[in-house]
Amino acid sequence: MVGAMQNLSRDLLILVNDVARQLRTRADQLARTRGMTRAQWVILARLARQPGLSQNELAAVCEVEPITIARLVDRLEARKLVERRPDPSDRRIWRLHLLPAAKPIIGEIDRYRAALNAECTAGLDAETRDFLIDTLLHIKNNLTAEAQRASALEAVEE
Repeated sequence: MVGAMQNLSRDLLILVNDVARQLRTRADQLARTRGMTRAQWVILARLARQPGLSQNELAAVCEVEPITIARLVDRLEARKLVERRPDPSDRRIWRLHLLPAAKPIIGEIDRYRAALNAECTAGLDAETRDFLIDTLLHIKNNLTAEAQRASALEAVEE
């Protein structure tokens, strides 16, 4: 039994899931202290890096349904942090932009991300950090490629 538990503690899938869950929990806790949700913070951070995304584009990036994004944006809009602007070439599309009141929150998110990144990588030299990042990117690319192959196969079978 002890051997099985040790194997689980070094199982890549379990370990990645556990680390991701811990990161989400920490972000949830901090966002709640500010009266917000992690999902709202994700939207603000994404719009800071990619202003003018549509709700559908943002939903795809966040891997949630567009209606979920719409509700989250409604709350951010009510707090005067985000505004919807009509797309100049397609009046059916709303483009999302941060308002000035979001700037201090974006700064706080950036500071929190930097502190959490430093905490997560404490004791790792730059070479090890780079190797870890490269390895995770490789795994992500493998999974993305496999998902695309499976999607293409499903389309052919239909």
